[in-house]
Amino acid sequence: MDVTEFEEMIDRLGEDLSFWPDDRRLPAEELLAGSPAAQALLDEARTLRQALAAPTVRAPKGLADRIAAAAAKMKGDPAEPSTEGETAGS
Repeated sequence: MDVTEFEEMIDRLGEDLSFWPDDRRLPAEELLAGSPAAQALLDEARTLRQALAAPTVRAPKGLADRIAAAAAKMKGDPAEPSTEGETAGS
């Protein structure tokens, strides 16, 4: 097994080699013993799996409303009366 095939197997079967069929797992373990590139791929796959398994990050309540209000304020909300173009005598 080469590194390219190992990467394809990780994509198909996952990073937990214990779930791989024996005829794929044994060559993969041999490759891992001598290939820093294969070990890096496995480490990356494990890190990705952990990140995907982490709890979902939730935004604080009301954040979307505060963002929309700030954006409207920056843009010049058309609901607010505009003083542009008015002169001192009008």
